[in-house]
Amino acid sequence: MEVHMSPIAPLWNDDLVQESSAARNNEAPAIPFADVFQSAIDSVQETDATKNELQYLQATGQLDNPAELVIAENQAILSVQLLVQLRDRALDAYSEVMRISM
Repeated sequence: MEVHMSPIAPLWNDDLVQESSAARNNEAPAIPFADVFQSAIDSVQETDATKNELQYLQATGQLDNPAELVIAENQAILSVQLLVQLRDRALDAYSEVMRISM
């Protein structure tokens, strides 16, 4: 049984980025923060599920290429690190806004 790994999905698609760059004339951004954050959470769940499946295949001797497991583990780690960075940036921005409004 062979598992095909997919690359980490981008947090936004190119169409939204182009719309956002074209809409910078005093308009709201085209990519809501909640969508970016939810996409990062989905990416963490997806990469973790892939990693767990490959670990199971490795443990049962069904994994033909052990490098796939290493790649999946690294993808899972990177997606968690990205989510943590997004959280930290959001908290920093919130703290800054609270400090300005006082």
